[in-house]
Amino acid sequence: MPTNLELNEVFFMVGKKLFGTSGIRGLVKDEVTAELALKVGKSLAYYLGNSGEVVLGYDTRTSNQMLDQAICAGLLEGGVNVIKIGMVPTPLVGYACEKLGADAGIMLTASHNPSRYNGIKLWNKNGMAYTSIQEAEIERIYNNEEYISVPWNEIGKLKHNDEIKGQYIDDLVDLVDIKEGLKVVIDCASGAGSEISPLVFRKAGCEVTTLNSQPDGFFPGRNPEPNADNLQDLMKTVVAVGADLGIAHDGDADRMITIDEKGNISPFDSLLALISKQFGGVVVTTVDAGICMDEALGSVGGSVLRTKVGDVNVAEVIIDENATFGGEPSGTWLHPDFCMCPDGILSGLRMAELVSKKGKLSDLLKEIPSYPNIREKVTCSKESKIAIMENMEELLSNTFDDIREINNIDGVRLTFDDDSWVLVRPSGTEDYVRITLESKDVNRANFIRDECLRIINENL
Repeated sequence: MPTNLELNEVFFMVGKKLFGTSGIRGLVKDEVTAELALKVGKSLAYYLGNSGEVVLGYDTRTSNQMLDQAICAGLLEGGVNVIKIGMVPTPLVGYACEKLGADAGIMLTASHNPSRYNGIKLWNKNGMAYTSIQEAEIERIYNNEEYISVPWNEIGKLKHNDEIKGQYIDDLVDLVDIKEGLKVVIDCASGAGSEISPLVFRKAGCEVTTLNSQPDGFFPGRNPEPNADNLQDLMKTVVAVGADLGIAHDGDADRMITIDEKGNISPFDSLLALISKQFGGVVVTTVDAGICMDEALGSVGGSVLRTKVGDVNVAEVIIDENATFGGEPSGTWLHPDFCMCPDGILSGLRMAELVSKKGKLSDLLKEIPSYPNIREKVTCSKESKIAIMENMEELLSNTFDDIREINNIDGVRLTFDDDSWVLVRPSGTEDYVRITLESKDVNRANFIRDECLRIINENL
């Protein structure tokens, strides 16, 4: 039995075959099929008591029309009404659940994964993602085929709602105060934010230049993962047009990363620390967030709570602790004053507001301490991910002799005597084991990275 995970976490990681850290996700045809979507729809209908309403949206992926029809059929067959809102960003599904009083929401997306992937993510009526416990129950129903087909006169009804997009846009614009004429370049990766994100920023008073803002599920302009390799065009464009800010989304626009006025991509940890500092109070983040979070919040009398990776884990702690804000270093931020669904468009708006009021982003980020931060991933199968983590705590403990603290809330995180730290955890969405680490000394950081890579590769 794994020594670094509680029994219930082992069940979720090993027992669950469908759900990962961020819903169901996999290769279209091989793992994500119309049959799967149909059965998930029927399972969710049974979970909801074969009644109620579900909001259904999707991103730009080429397989989404197929999955949309299949999961809708399963819901209707199970007696649940469906509100289709079409091609929308993920945050709009969470927003619509709460705004329309729906019982649940479904977003068809694989987020930052390449176009051959797709997935299904479920949302609660308050806009928060389904928890692991809820997902496990859906999976139990799915595996046991406990769902039912209701009689002909109780089949669910299908509705379309196009007005919710306009309400979402208006509510976002009302939430911020941005100086008129702020120059922003927005790169939507041809994903679900392509239509709405540029429009929101224009309505908020920004002068907007767009890249990859034509919806296209092949993602022809760039891979939807918003990282430095994929954002070279955006970085150059920001400088070329003299913009104050660049903003990049992933495939479903629940994430955001910024480019400063000099064309530099913002460090994820530093950016999260910068925005968290504006909120103050109690801020929730994940075990892979750096120590700059603690230093930034401490400077304004705030505090940091860390939880497991995944936006739903952050959301749960935000609610439990009445926190002011929360987010992951991946650019996934939650705004409890608006909705409990991660929102990359609102995150971008709040960064634009900050720049318009306080000056250049490059100067603002200088206020946040930045240390060498390394993120690596080692490819391995789903089965190997679990097997290698069984002894990871022991393997790491036997390798390093200056460990101050061991945290096994999600994978294994070691904190060392010199404040360096490393986290080794299995990805919940892809076939990787991830290594995340930080140190105030670059040589020390490289040493920790090399040792962790050696341990993983020797034990695959």
